[in-house]
Amino acid sequence: MSTLLQINTGIFAENSHSTVLANQFTANYLSQNPATELVVRDLISEPIPHLDASIIGAFASEEAARTPEQQAILDFSQGLIDELANADAVVLGLPMYNFSVPSQLKAYMDQIARAGVTFKYTETGPVGLLNDKPVYVVAARGGIHEGQPSDSQTAFVKTFFAFIGLSNVQFIYAEGLNMGDNAQKKAYGLAKKSISAITA
Repeated sequence: MSTLLQINTGIFAENSHSTVLANQFTANYLSQNPATELVVRDLISEPIPHLDASIIGAFASEEAARTPEQQAILDFSQGLIDELANADAVVLGLPMYNFSVPSQLKAYMDQIARAGVTFKYTETGPVGLLNDKPVYVVAARGGIHEGQPSDSQTAFVKTFFAFIGLSNVQFIYAEGLNMGDNAQKKAYGLAKKSISAITA
């Protein structure tokens, strides 16, 4: 049985445009792949600790000297990594907040970027250690940003996932969602068309 991991990052939960469209992607994907198990990681209802000195210290700790608190931090991080590693495909619902990704997603990224676990440095540069898989990013934006200098998300997200070994990243854009009812309807229509084409 294959596994689809859905990661939700919209702060308005099921009312977030990114979550609504990610749910649409998942519904289409599961209809075409009925034997697939769905795993949902909601970073809003189950927030992940933001990076701090204690987390960095746990990541760098030697096993023999590791405290129970540090081991708990490592176990939590490893659980997130295993969840991602075991998935056959990923769909990420991604809103844009103030030209960036939600801080909850950045916290998730900081937990799964682990030297020697999900990436390593070599003489020729970093090498991702996770097996590649498709990552579908449903990017919901209030304005129009695709291909513009204001789109700080696309390059960042692709760079991050490639850093840990996931280079097959595809974006589905829903833009202009706050630019009136007609613009929102058009954005949903285009996004759903892209979703249908990808999941056919």
